[in-house]
Amino acid sequence: MARYIGPKSKIARKFREPIFGPDAVLEKKNYPPGQHGPNKRRGKQSEYAIQLAEKQKAKYTYGILEKQFSNLFKTASRKKGITGEVLLQLCESRLDNVVFRLGISPSRSGARQLVGHKHITVNGKVMNIPSFIVKEGDEVGIREKSKSLESITASLAANPVKSDWLDWNVHHMAGRFITTPERTQIPENIKEQLIVELYSK
Repeated sequence: MARYIGPKSKIARKFREPIFGPDAVLEKKNYPPGQHGPNKRRGKQSEYAIQLAEKQKAKYTYGILEKQFSNLFKTASRKKGITGEVLLQLCESRLDNVVFRLGISPSRSGARQLVGHKHITVNGKVMNIPSFIVKEGDEVGIREKSKSLESITASLAANPVKSDWLDWNVHHMAGRFITTPERTQIPENIKEQLIVELYSK
């Protein structure tokens, strides 16, 4: 399973946002990486560079590689609605992201690992494809023999569900994908229109 395994703090500093979660390095050095530090003169970015950076930020945020992201955009462009919003809705509907939003894992990379190692079920069946698109009404749960895993129980205790388009049943240790989130319900700081403009060139 392909995924980004490079330096995360460096990427977070590039975008000046904790896109991989809380980052002590970013708090200490809230400026782009480079040998000249914060005093380096940085020229004005071109329109293309700004659009490309926004796409890269979205990819890193959701942990999606280039080809997958391009395919998601093509799918979004064929659906009804505003393409940029539909793109983010598809990203939010990925199984690894839903597992993260439900609090089963404190990070999307951790959620991908749980899915890949067959700890997660969809409608009662084990699903090990992180990019699987969860649909309205689907139930995402934890495999019976995995419910006692310390990493999962600790994450659930520390990360209660904050998304009102998801519902979590504590007793069954399963969550329901109630509805596709509206753009206002997606907290990520991504300017999706810039991504649409980039792909439209």
